[in-house]
Amino acid sequence: MHKVIIIGSGCAGLTAAIYSGRADLKPLVLDGYEPGGQLALTTEVENFPGFPNGILGPELIENARKQAQRFGAEFRAGAVTSVDLSRPPFKITVGKETYEAEALIVASGASARMLGIESERNLLGHGVSTCATCDGAFFRNREILVVGGGDTAMEEATFLTKFAKKVTLVHRRNEFRASKIMLDRAHANEKIVFMTPYAVDEVHDVSKKSVELVTLKNMETNERRTLPVEGVFVAIGHEPNTKVFKGQLAMDENGYLITHDGPKTSVTGVFAAGDVQDHHYRQAITAAGSGCMAAIDAERFLSAQKS
Repeated sequence: MHKVIIIGSGCAGLTAAIYSGRADLKPLVLDGYEPGGQLALTTEVENFPGFPNGILGPELIENARKQAQRFGAEFRAGAVTSVDLSRPPFKITVGKETYEAEALIVASGASARMLGIESERNLLGHGVSTCATCDGAFFRNREILVVGGGDTAMEEATFLTKFAKKVTLVHRRNEFRASKIMLDRAHANEKIVFMTPYAVDEVHDVSKKSVELVTLKNMETNERRTLPVEGVFVAIGHEPNTKVFKGQLAMDENGYLITHDGPKTSVTGVFAAGDVQDHHYRQAITAAGSGCMAAIDAERFLSAQKS
């Protein structure tokens, strides 16, 4: 039996672990599908307060992990396979192991949808990105490419024009899912060039660990062409890691957990923090802030149970 179990070890989960550890709750942190969350997949982080020269994403995560361990947090590897939140103590199963918790903090994050090509995966953090807000400033006066056809793609492309010399927006169809206002805004921006119906076939050059050009495939004619770019932003949405909570915690139509009064979920004693419940900001600092809130509310919940 644990007082607090935290699912996820990104910024939200680690901050929750630091706060609940300092409150002497001896939290158990379950690493999840992506140990360290999305920061573990990035390189330079320049917008996290306290690091005037920036810090590498994996280093920031490792520092936070050590900080949590200093205050008594315990870590276990593995992804949660099932949960029973019908009554306390809550049961969380990881493979063959089942753990029980008086309070639960869900910080399992959201995974960026990817194109699914090998070169994209190999160049992630080396010119391929899933976050314009995080990485846009690295591409000042460069030509870059954005992939996607929804509001996210339009928003990212428009934001990137603050830095880039030219933004090519590639979409596999001639029609867009984006709302009219977002699409019109992108069309009106002279720095954005639309290319449809094209899909990214390959990103080069993996051997040089940098993006130099992309091969695009016309979805109607199968014709291939290359385009010199120095950055590729994949903006085809995110998938919240909430499948194991379906039917047990309230979530919106996209699968994000619904919270109220801060980090509280639809089940008393279960709290949510970070990208698993935030599809608007999706920043390391907002995830950390919500992890703090979840830990403080979990401690207050446990104190109230005793009194």
